[in-house]
Amino acid sequence: MTDITQISGTTRVFAILADPIHHVQTPQAMNRLFSSMGLDQVLVPFHVSPSDLERVVNGLRGIKSLDGFIVTVPHKTAIVDLCDSVSEAARLVGAVNVVTRSCDGKLHGEILDGEGFVSGLRQAGIELEGRAVYLAGAGGAANAIAFALAASGIGWLTIANRSREKATSLVDRLAKAFPDLQVTVGTSDPSGYDLVVNGTSLGLKEGDPLPCDVTLLTADQVVAEIIMKPVITPLLAAAQKVGCRIHEGLPMLLCQIELMAAAMSSSKKESCHECV
Repeated sequence: MTDITQISGTTRVFAILADPIHHVQTPQAMNRLFSSMGLDQVLVPFHVSPSDLERVVNGLRGIKSLDGFIVTVPHKTAIVDLCDSVSEAARLVGAVNVVTRSCDGKLHGEILDGEGFVSGLRQAGIELEGRAVYLAGAGGAANAIAFALAASGIGWLTIANRSREKATSLVDRLAKAFPDLQVTVGTSDPSGYDLVVNGTSLGLKEGDPLPCDVTLLTADQVVAEIIMKPVITPLLAAAQKVGCRIHEGLPMLLCQIELMAAAMSSSKKESCHECV
């Protein structure tokens, strides 16, 4: 629902947890969807710092009108240990971005980032089968994207991250799950790949360093973002100057919205009204 004057004591509440929070576009998209479906539900943004995450999540357990919440940067990996259970995909990836709350306050985590990102690429007509992909990042979103890309049929995946230890850990897990995939730890050099993906938060804040060496990009590459605001990040701006095809961050969200709503919606699971 988008008309806040219609919120009542029976409205089911959802949240999104992030730090920073100003850039998120999920509340607008999700509330439009709730309204179009005629659901008495609302999603609100919560600005939560990493140091407060555990305390906030424990508090959310006790809110009986809360059915779930979305988790984004920088909480996707930290939230895993705060859930009572997670899906097999979330366990494999080591990250969660959607949490549902049961009537007894138990929290179950899912990961939809990767599925949304790959769906966005495919809807844009970007071929993945057999392609060589460079992925910057090894955090929660990057982990989800890496596993989804691996499952999509790409031929080669390179993970580059400021912390080589995290990149190596991700590569090792991918190699075990997808033994036929060529997967390597990379550097800041994105040259020679069909698809270059920024799976980090670099570009979200003014003055952030670039996620890779953009001077090595070539016009035959596709460069994709997960950051939604700004729409054209410094990486995408640099790629445009070279002549690359660019893929903005918003499609990843749009392709997840209905999946998120289905995962969290009170119409899809046991109602908590009887617990109120």
